[in-house]
Amino acid sequence: MPTLESPVTLAVGETTVSGVHTRPDNPVATLVVAHGAGSGMEHPFLSGFTRALNAESVATLRFNFPYREAGRKFPDRPPAAIAAWRAAMDEAAALSAGEPLWAAGKSFGGRMASMAVAEGMPAAGLVYLGYPLHPPGKPEKIRDEHLYGLTLPMLFLQGTRDPFATPALLEAVVARIGPTATLQWFEGGGHTFEVAGTKQSPEDIGASLAGTVAAFLKQRA
Repeated sequence: MPTLESPVTLAVGETTVSGVHTRPDNPVATLVVAHGAGSGMEHPFLSGFTRALNAESVATLRFNFPYREAGRKFPDRPPAAIAAWRAAMDEAAALSAGEPLWAAGKSFGGRMASMAVAEGMPAAGLVYLGYPLHPPGKPEKIRDEHLYGLTLPMLFLQGTRDPFATPALLEAVVARIGPTATLQWFEGGGHTFEVAGTKQSPEDIGASLAGTVAAFLKQRA
């Protein structure tokens, strides 16, 4: 039987954003999950991902950034996005029983999580679902400076055909971070882990990543 999903409301400054919390029995960890720049927490990729994690005994909380909640298309600047991250992590901590609390995000959401941790937000570790290392076609505009000061466990899940991360560049970044960072390639995957020539729904694609993430969390519980 699927675990019950409970709506939550997070206060971010003078506004509020929506979230969904799901807690299976005796979870090994809680993973807070943020969406990418072009979609919200309701996207089937994220719902498929979190529901599959719940089946792996991982509690989840996915949430919207303020711009998405307000119906705007342009992503929030880092201060607003980091404030949302802090609110989500605080809510997840209040709903937990003391299990490890991890931060994860699709693209923009993951990068904002790493910036929040770099600015002092507590987390047991970070999971990136397609890290946006640079804009497509602009590998010279690399977004990596804040990563090298992070000492917590990090899992990079990346498609080999993701235009936001040239493989050689991402491999060099992960190597420079050191042994706390793990890179898992998904052969043929694009930025949303879609593989050309295969027919998979976004929900199924998201769910397919859950086993790798759950194993990573359980190894470090």
